[in-house]
Amino acid sequence: MSLELSLCLITLFFLAGIGTPIAFSIILAAIVYLATAGQDIALAGEQIMQGLYESFILLAVPLFIVAANIMNAGTISERLLNFCTAAVGRFRGGLGHVNVVASLIFSGMSGSAVADAAGIGKIIIEMMTKEGRYPPGYAAAITAASATIGPIIPPSIPMVLYALVSNSSIGYLFLGGILPGLVLGIVLMAMNFYLASKRGYALEEPVPLRELPRHTANAFPALLMPAILLYGIYGGVTTPTEAAAVAAAYALILAAVFYRALSFRGLYEILAESARSSAAVGLVIGGALILNYIVASENIPNMLASSLTGLDVHPLVFLLSVNVLILLLGCVLDATTIILVIIPLFLPTCRDLGIDLVHFGVVAVVNCMIGLITPPYGILLFVINAVTDISLSEIISEIWAFLLVLIGALLLMILVPDIVLWLPRLLGYPG
Repeated sequence: MSLELSLCLITLFFLAGIGTPIAFSIILAAIVYLATAGQDIALAGEQIMQGLYESFILLAVPLFIVAANIMNAGTISERLLNFCTAAVGRFRGGLGHVNVVASLIFSGMSGSAVADAAGIGKIIIEMMTKEGRYPPGYAAAITAASATIGPIIPPSIPMVLYALVSNSSIGYLFLGGILPGLVLGIVLMAMNFYLASKRGYALEEPVPLRELPRHTANAFPALLMPAILLYGIYGGVTTPTEAAAVAAAYALILAAVFYRALSFRGLYEILAESARSSAAVGLVIGGALILNYIVASENIPNMLASSLTGLDVHPLVFLLSVNVLILLLGCVLDATTIILVIIPLFLPTCRDLGIDLVHFGVVAVVNCMIGLITPPYGILLFVINAVTDISLSEIISEIWAFLLVLIGALLLMILVPDIVLWLPRLLGYPG
């Protein structure tokens, strides 16, 4: 390792350790590298501008953020929750099941775990804790766990970022996330049923079945968004980026015209919040683009690939080892940083070992999402703590059971690649 790279890494970890936002930590560390290597510091700006302008795919990120924020506004989330309550609220642990199913449905509209947790998650936590039905920590924990499904079922902002660094097809990545997302939903509902039965949580009063068609009709326009999105991409009508624009436009028409739940002031606030969120993601992407230049300059991917290939590592052993590393990094780093900075290091080796990049990408994204609820960093734990004032200690004490079943589901996806690849292959993926 060169002196320049050593100083870069020391700066990066020092700044991140004292609480500097990760985007600024990466950019400042990169500038330290360029300065000590005697390179023009203007390279930092050049790499950012070149990377952003050449990546049409990145336009999907702010568009999906806008769509998510619009869907969180007005009565759309409430209609979806009423539909979920009517469908699964009658079973033991009913509101916990509603929580998971709502995340499954809403994930097809937002592509963001934080958007799910801060939006629809806050509403359902209030429903679960009302009149002492569920302990606050339990309600917050299952909300955080179910929010991890958001970026796995399409649309998915993390998968867009993975496609950027791996040159994989976004369409096949989106398809590959559907079954894993459903698997995660099933294991979370199973654990919720077990805990609700063991602890004797009260049964909810069931919504009469005759009212289910009415709730379905109320939610149906919102439920159509994932179908429109997927048809646009896989029907050859739109590119993924254009599909993101269609999703944002559809959400706006639905909220403002069909449901009449969005005012001009509300729209302004949504656009302002979306701009802030997009800028935050953009800064991390910009920092990652500079860091990727440094990694390439140091020839790290080829060195790593050569050393691993020389050891004759079995693909499954490599896949398990990388996922253990990502799981550990998820305790201290956010998902965007892992996807943009860490995962590209392993892609050359994946190609050499014959590991399918769509399978690797979906598994890596699932792993990163699990990291969002892994103490001590677990950004979703902090988000829910911020929007509900439920203490972190209560949330963390309840999160372990859900974390365990999510890791079990991740292991199953690693060992059985068809869980990820069956649907893409069915629709023409050659891998």
